[in-house]
Amino acid sequence: MPNVRFYYFPVKGLGESVRLLFSYGGQDFEDKRIAVEDWPAFKLSTPFGQMPVLEIDGKAYAQSFAISRYLGRKYGLSGADAEEDLEIDQNVDFVNDIRAKAATVQYEADAELKAKKHAEFSKDVYPALLEKLDEIIKENNGHIAAGKLTWADFVFAGMFDYLKVMLQVPDLEKKYPSYQQVVDAVYSQPKIQAYIKKSTSIIK
Repeated sequence: MPNVRFYYFPVKGLGESVRLLFSYGGQDFEDKRIAVEDWPAFKLSTPFGQMPVLEIDGKAYAQSFAISRYLGRKYGLSGADAEEDLEIDQNVDFVNDIRAKAATVQYEADAELKAKKHAEFSKDVYPALLEKLDEIIKENNGHIAAGKLTWADFVFAGMFDYLKVMLQVPDLEKKYPSYQQVVDAVYSQPKIQAYIKKSTSIIK
């Protein structure tokens, strides 16, 4: 068995999907949670100056979606053909578009400008994106893509709490029950249930 370490902050964010995928695949790994105060020093050792970082037998890999895609292939959670893989990649990128737009608001340093941007985005940006995602999930039988459980569902489930914080909509699943379907499809997996029981993740 390879020696596997996974590095991310002690939050869910963009790292939880990888933890979930490892758990689904039955892969033992060292869950290395880097404290904020330790990040500046650790940053120098990462491939691109960011996390998450996956280390396999001493070799480091980065980019959360690349890592999730790799694990999806490894654990039978990718598409049945190149076209299904394209659909999965496309829809994961769309989910990330929503996250990225929300991040421009969430990480705005100026409080007044942040409030203004949130009001504007909540009215003119988020609704169309969230409704489109709802439509996609419904068309795919409660999944993000390909009408079945894929690594895309793990990406969404892993970042869902993070996404709700950034959108400032703590009850997002009530407006869009389809979102909860995706989360449940992942978290109902027996090995994921076992992970949840021992997980020390916190939501931010």
